[in-house]
Amino acid sequence: MFGMFRKMICLVSFVLALSMVGNVQAQAVVQWTDVGFDHFWNNPDNWNTNTIPAANEKFLILESPGATIANEGAVAQQGQICGDNGLLTLDGGSLTMSEWLLLGSYGAGGTINIKSGTLTVKRLDVGHVTKGELNMTGGSLIISGQHLEIGGNATATGHVQLDAGIITTPIFRMRRVDGSVGTMDIKTGTLIINGNSLSTVQGYIDKGWITAYGGNGTLHLDYNVMNEGKTTLTAIHNLNPNPADGSVAAPGEVELSWTLPDPCVAGEPVLVDVYFTDNWAALYSFTDPAAIQVVSQKNVSSVTVQTQLKKQYYWVVDTYIGDPNDPILGPIFSFVADNSPPEVDAGKGVVTWLTDGVRTVNLDSTVTDDGAVSPYTVQWTVVSEPNDPNSPNVVIADPTTEDTSITMSALGEYVLQLEAYDGEYADSDTVTINVYSDGCEAAQSLPDYEPFPGDLNGDCKVDELDLDILNEDWLKDNSLTEDVLID
Repeated sequence: MFGMFRKMICLVSFVLALSMVGNVQAQAVVQWTDVGFDHFWNNPDNWNTNTIPAANEKFLILESPGATIANEGAVAQQGQICGDNGLLTLDGGSLTMSEWLLLGSYGAGGTINIKSGTLTVKRLDVGHVTKGELNMTGGSLIISGQHLEIGGNATATGHVQLDAGIITTPIFRMRRVDGSVGTMDIKTGTLIINGNSLSTVQGYIDKGWITAYGGNGTLHLDYNVMNEGKTTLTAIHNLNPNPADGSVAAPGEVELSWTLPDPCVAGEPVLVDVYFTDNWAALYSFTDPAAIQVVSQKNVSSVTVQTQLKKQYYWVVDTYIGDPNDPILGPIFSFVADNSPPEVDAGKGVVTWLTDGVRTVNLDSTVTDDGAVSPYTVQWTVVSEPNDPNSPNVVIADPTTEDTSITMSALGEYVLQLEAYDGEYADSDTVTINVYSDGCEAAQSLPDYEPFPGDLNGDCKVDELDLDILNEDWLKDNSLTEDVLID
């Protein structure tokens, strides 16, 4: 009876939430029941209508464990996660919502856990009226139209834990009204906001609302650097781990390195314990630390370990800056030993001109690769060239060599692509070459070209021809000698 009463209250709360965000219509709410007992979103038995939510429907999740989206492409119009710690887990697949999603509009609140996959929603409120939590250990959150808000109404408490994954949003805001609470902690995840939001986000950081590694890291905020036209927020732990937390490293011999903290007493050595394993549970449970320890109370800032291709590794640095019997426990860092794609730079663009109807240009490209799988190969191809039926096509001397040469005989723009393949991954880059009829025309095409004041005929030279023009008009005067009437 109490459960039915609680659900009725939440349904009333849901209608109130609809009125708060607008677009109130007489429309059924598809409510999670978990009657199917497998916790999967795509099981119709788990919904009170015996059908999964459609693209024009609203859903309501009240309890934990709630729905899990694993592989399917789920859809909905609107949604609310509240009640007795309502929970939605995204572990692969996607959920696409055309309007809003509210976490915490009633009861103990609501939580979303994104492990992998993509959640796309027009608006997301984390802590709408009560408590809301967003925990990301991977995947993507895409706010498609409005905002991501942490801490909405005066009674709301919202928290985002961005351990990994990427959040992109047009607008980002926290603690919209007095009394609301909103916090965010970032580890290896990334927050990307459209436009320049530096002052807004920096204000949140200065107030302590956004932290890195629970206060043990440094936040990095930029505009138009990591992402063109966007504000980007990332974090790094104070130990400055290398390989970076959540990164990819070439397999084989890997050097783990870190930055030692300052000792309590100046000049004293800082000792560390380092643990390294491919078994996350071995670090988390710490049942046999000796089996995974690679450094024991030494004053060092690096250690070399062996890794294997396609494996994920975990490591911890515990530091002693005071009592040698009481280390400061570090977080669990991770990286994947994997083959990294080649990095290709096809070189700088070229402006040139024909000499006796032809021009040969040497290409200066750069390819870097870790060599984890096999030596990389390269291939030059022509993306586009001038359409001149009277001139032969461009000739690439050796398309399989990085620093090759090309021969051109037509005027116009040439675009060439260099692709590198390492046996598993490929990367490419293009270079543009503009060919003009002569050196003067080529010079005049440059954006910073400025003609000499004495170049009267515009041939890029100050010579006898310009002097002849000057002599022809020498001492001539075309200034007015009387008033001129203008219609």
